[in-house]
Amino acid sequence: MTWDDVVAIAGGLPEAEVSTSYGTPALKVRKKLFARLRSDAGGALVLMCPLDEKEALLASGDPAYFTSPHYDGHGSILVDLDRVAPDQLAELIEDAWRHRAPARLRAAHDSTRNG
Repeated sequence: MTWDDVVAIAGGLPEAEVSTSYGTPALKVRKKLFARLRSDAGGALVLMCPLDEKEALLASGDPAYFTSPHYDGHGSILVDLDRVAPDQLAELIEDAWRHRAPARLRAAHDSTRNG
């Protein structure tokens, strides 16, 4: 998987936009960061998530998910794009978007998907 794949997946999410964060490519929803590419971490993708989800991903033992001391105690997970399965990445990107998107935007998205 590549950054272009990440952008393509996010393209189906309302108001997801390509931006930058700390000088690296990023995705935001209503100016809130939900994903960013870490060029200094071997191209790892940082995805925003609740701390309990981060702990579950790390506990899974899947080598696609990791963290660093910089992210200790922070609601974000590092994802190795070379190791993550495409369907899992799509789910994680949508989860990160949901974690940062306003409730009304999430509800509108859900109603168009289920309606």
